[in-house]
Amino acid sequence: MHDLRAPALPATRGEALDADAYAEDLRTRRAAIRNGDSWRLERLQHFEETGDPAREALRRGDWREVLRLIEAERTTARRAADDDSRNGSPFRRLRVVEEPLSPYVQWQLHWLHMRAEAGHQTRVLSAEEFSFTEASGGGPLPEIVILDGRVLYEVLHTPAGVHTGSRRYEDPAIVKPWEVYVRRAYARAEDLRTYFTHSVAHLPPPPAA
Repeated sequence: MHDLRAPALPATRGEALDADAYAEDLRTRRAAIRNGDSWRLERLQHFEETGDPAREALRRGDWREVLRLIEAERTTARRAADDDSRNGSPFRRLRVVEEPLSPYVQWQLHWLHMRAEAGHQTRVLSAEEFSFTEASGGGPLPEIVILDGRVLYEVLHTPAGVHTGSRRYEDPAIVKPWEVYVRRAYARAEDLRTYFTHSVAHLPPPPAA
């Protein structure tokens, strides 16, 4: 994306939240949104998540159980998408991918595909599209969540992918440029369902990870 340099995100301007405080703040603010868009930009290719049975199954290398558990979430995912539609509050996710896919991303794309079929909006964009931006900006794009154009969270992880919390920004001079940036990147991205068909569905089960 040579014509779109990522905005600044000065750490000193954000308010630090630990993982629990971030989860609660995000849940409360998200539930209150009516007629407003929210966004997630995911850049990392590996996360170490706990408490998710499907993620644990991937860690064990039990791919059949992974798929069963993902499918079991379909009804809940459809209800959540219906709630978003009633509230006029879509949550659009942009998943950056590097190929060949990491085991984590391959697993996650199966989960995201189920959610897309249930009504959630996700698109995929190659990491190559950000190569100029990242090279000139000093590293990979941050993990970003933006709610209703009012608050931005930089979601933080250890180098191994363990979630540690976030930095919260509410200054419009920081939030708005990032919302524009993610919107424009999303507009260039491919619908997850078509990407899944040609780049994911045929892959063999990934190794345990």
